[in-house]
Amino acid sequence: MNINVSSEIGHLQGVIVHTPGHEVSLVNPEIKDELLFDDIIFEEDARGEHLDMIDVFKAAMPKDGQVLEIVDLFKDAIANENARAYYIEQLIRNFPEENLSVIEKELLSLDPDDLLTFSIQGTLKTSTEFNLHPSPNLLFTRDLAAVVGDNILLSRAATHARLRESLLMETLVHFHPVFESVKDKAIRISGHQSIEGGDVLVESDKLVLIGMSERTSFTGLMKAADGLLNHGVETVLAVDIPKQRASMHLDTIFTFASANECIAFPPAIIEQQDNVVALNKSGDKIYVESRSNLYSALKEFSGTDYDFIKCGGESRTSQFREQWTDGANVFALAPGVIVGYERNTRTFNTLIDHGYSFMNQFEFVEEYADKDLEIDPDNKIAISFQGHELCRGRGGARCMTMPVSRAALT
Repeated sequence: MNINVSSEIGHLQGVIVHTPGHEVSLVNPEIKDELLFDDIIFEEDARGEHLDMIDVFKAAMPKDGQVLEIVDLFKDAIANENARAYYIEQLIRNFPEENLSVIEKELLSLDPDDLLTFSIQGTLKTSTEFNLHPSPNLLFTRDLAAVVGDNILLSRAATHARLRESLLMETLVHFHPVFESVKDKAIRISGHQSIEGGDVLVESDKLVLIGMSERTSFTGLMKAADGLLNHGVETVLAVDIPKQRASMHLDTIFTFASANECIAFPPAIIEQQDNVVALNKSGDKIYVESRSNLYSALKEFSGTDYDFIKCGGESRTSQFREQWTDGANVFALAPGVIVGYERNTRTFNTLIDHGYSFMNQFEFVEEYADKDLEIDPDNKIAISFQGHELCRGRGGARCMTMPVSRAALT
C-alpha cells in the first residue's frame, strides 16, 4: 500500500481503525473523567456500530482498499523481539510511577497476545500489582498520527491517559512493514510538547491546517509546522480554537467535505476573527503572518472559494447540540461522499440543501457493496450511520479513522 495522503477528500484507499474491545468495559464512572470519557459505553453495541461503519468504508473503497485494525498491526510488530524491547523500554521510561522496571523481564517474555492485552486493557495475567488503566481512547486512531503527502507526523498525546497510545504508534512506525517508506523521515514531537492528529487537516500536499487546541500546544504546533515545511508543505495555517472540552480538536468544529465545501461550527469558525496565522519557511526561518479568518486564509492559500456549510443549520440551539454530538466531524470517503452520525439531522438536512443526496448506512452498503463508487461532483452523498454508543466517547467518524492512503485528486 502506498502511504500518501495529499488531501482530506481523496478516494480512501487505506485506513487504520480500532474496533472497540473489552477495554471500554473497564472504564467505570470513578475513572471515566481521568480517561477522558464523558460517559461509560456499552461494549457490544459500540462494537456493532463500529463494524457497521467499517462496512460503509469497504463499500466505498476500491476493491484493493484496506481497512487495517491497529491492534493487528501492533501484534504483528511486537512479534519482533527488537520491537517488543523498544516498546517496553518506552513504557518504563514514560511511566516511572508504575515501577514497571520490576517486571521488565516478565514483560519481555510475554507472547504478543498477552503484551497486547497489557497495553490496551492494562491487565497482566500473572500479576494484579502492576495493572494499568485501560486505553479506551484507542478507538480514536485519528489522534495518533497524520499522514501528510508521503510523510507521517507522529503525535504526542497531551494527556497521560493517551500517552501509551503514542508509544504504541511510535513502535508501529519504527518496526511494522506498512510504514517502511515513511519511518526514516517521520516528523516527531519531543516529550514536553504535544500535538494530536485531530488538529491536523490536509487541504493539499502544499497546505495544511493545524488547530491550536487544548490538546495541541504552541511548541508542538511549531515543531510540527517546521517539520512539515521541511518536507514539501508550503504553508501551514495555525488556527486558534477555543480551549475547551467541546472543541478539543480542530476537526470537532471543522472538516472538509468536497472539493469546495467544508462543514463548520459557526460560533467557533465562521464568526471568529483574527484567529489564523500563516506559517511559511525560507531557509532556516519560519515567517509568521496573521490573517483575518479561516475562510479568507483558505481562499488565499488554496485558490479555492470554499463554501462553509453550517453544522446544525441555522438554528443556534441545533448548532451547539449537533456540534456536541460531532455533527462537524464528518469523514470523507471520496470527494463529496461523507459519513457522519445519524443523530445530527439538522446538519444532514443542510447538506441536502447544498445538493447532497442522503443515504443511511444500510442503503449505501446495499447500493455499493458490489459495484464501484463513481466519483462525480454532481453526485454528492451524505451517509448516516448509527452511533448512539460510540458518540458517548466524544468523537465522530473522522476521529475514529487514520487514513494512510488516499487517491490523488485530479
